Amino acid sequence: MELFSTILLLVLIVSLSGVVIKMLPIQIPLPLMQILLGCLLAALGVYLKFDPELFLVLFIPPLLFADGRKTSVKDFVYNFREIVGLALVLVVISIIALGYLLYWMLPNVELPAAMALAAVLSPTDAVALSGIVGKGRIEKEKMEIIEGEALMNDASGLVSLKFAIAIAAGALQFNLIQISITFFIVAIGGLAVGVLFTWLYARILRKINQLTHNDPAIQIVLLFLLPFAAYIIAEECHCSGILAAVSAGMTVNQSGMMRNAPLTARLQSDSTWSMLTFVFNGFVFLLLGIQLPSILSTTFTENQTDASIELWQLCLIVLFVFVVLMGTRFAWLWAMKHMPTMPFGTKRPLAFRSYTNRDLWISTFAGVRGAITLAGVLSIPMTIGGRYQLVFIAAGIILVSLIAAVIILPILLRGSVILDNSEQDNEILTVKGRMAEEAIVNLEKMQSSLLQETSDAGLDQEIIHEVGSRVIGSLRRRTGLKDLEQKALEAENLERRMRLVAIGAERTALLQMKIRNEVSEETYEHLNTDLDIYEKMISGDA
Repeated sequence: MELFSTILLLVLIVSLSGVVIKMLPIQIPLPLMQILLGCLLAALGVYLKFDPELFLVLFIPPLLFADGRKTSVKDFVYNFREIVGLALVLVVISIIALGYLLYWMLPNVELPAAMALAAVLSPTDAVALSGIVGKGRIEKEKMEIIEGEALMNDASGLVSLKFAIAIAAGALQFNLIQISITFFIVAIGGLAVGVLFTWLYARILRKINQLTHNDPAIQIVLLFLLPFAAYIIAEECHCSGILAAVSAGMTVNQSGMMRNAPLTARLQSDSTWSMLTFVFNGFVFLLLGIQLPSILSTTFTENQTDASIELWQLCLIVLFVFVVLMGTRFAWLWAMKHMPTMPFGTKRPLAFRSYTNRDLWISTFAGVRGAITLAGVLSIPMTIGGRYQLVFIAAGIILVSLIAAVIILPILLRGSVILDNSEQDNEILTVKGRMAEEAIVNLEKMQSSLLQETSDAGLDQEIIHEVGSRVIGSLRRRTGLKDLEQKALEAENLERRMRLVAIGAERTALLQMKIRNEVSEETYEHLNTDLDIYEKMISGDA
């Protein structure tokens, strides 16, 4: 009962955290506020035992799956070289450089354990970054690379962590060639499991939908289970469960799983996933905040009996390691900016070629650390020497990277345009016109067919002409968007406003009839749901 009450309290705090940041006179990013609220809960005696394995299974698959669903496969493939450069090559460079540096600075920590810490410090957190800078502050092309990096380097960092822990525990001998081969097998296997399982899952779901007559509740529950299933199956196959969850999310849209689902299921699915990702993200940062006082207390206690290093030295090491991380990241970004075009493959230069120095610094400080780092370092076995030092340094890096991003990124982004949609708006207008042209052709065929069948079907020709002219006339306005863009938009917006007013009046009339007991509860719920769906379709608020 106590655990249930604690979970309910955390859900309430997550819900209220968004309200709190709106009420404060100063702007604090949501992830940082949730960490602070977690620390406050810990100070008030609220504690939730942190199980790293359970955390990785419960929170990470659905969050990465949701990020994968929002990722454009086309853009991901286009930026593949940049993403691999950051999510794989930079991770390897950071692990080697930082691992030896930590081994040199921490007297009681062996080299494999230092490499393990360097591995957990590699993954970046795009969710925390979005909460800090806000939507649209970083250019779309640059944010796609940062988000793609965050999706991939979670896996590369945690797979490297497993190897480092196995070597530290004596279960594995260091062999660079063998580890490299195993690494690629694990990564490619995870991606393959996610793709293949999702395609199979989509076909099974279609059969289930036929048997259940497209019940949206069943579809949404089964879709929610998909990332967990992909993660567990990949782990059982000794592949990367994280990459399986990512590839499953990216494959969902390609498989047509939701595209072929009924409208009600699609709308409910979007709303459900939006709510779940908000709650899960909030939980992650709250748990991080709840753990921090315990980490500080353990560090202070164990440091009292550790004569090899002082607490103030650990604090300095945190700052120094953060500077090294940022310096390594900036140096690698600068190197990729000046990297010559490869003689083989695509001759398109890397996207970093067009980056200014400011862009390089923005991309550097955008590499904030988050929950994956904490979960990874807490999964290091208690038997590893100097473990408390590793946990303290990881927790310190998370806080310093978040605080540095909060202070530095707004300065670097000062004067930048927030979400310039002009190019996207023009594309939308053009595509709308082409869609309308195709729709008009099909409607004219349908109108001609109906006019020929009027005698058999008993339809009134005037009604066919009236309805056809109204619908086709509305579509024709879109086909002239290039010449009459503003006028057409005004007409569409006016029509949308009038329809929304009409829906509001219908809803009020329906409610009045229910109050006067002129309509049954079942009929009221049915008609009200229809109005909700129609309103979402018109307002584009789905």
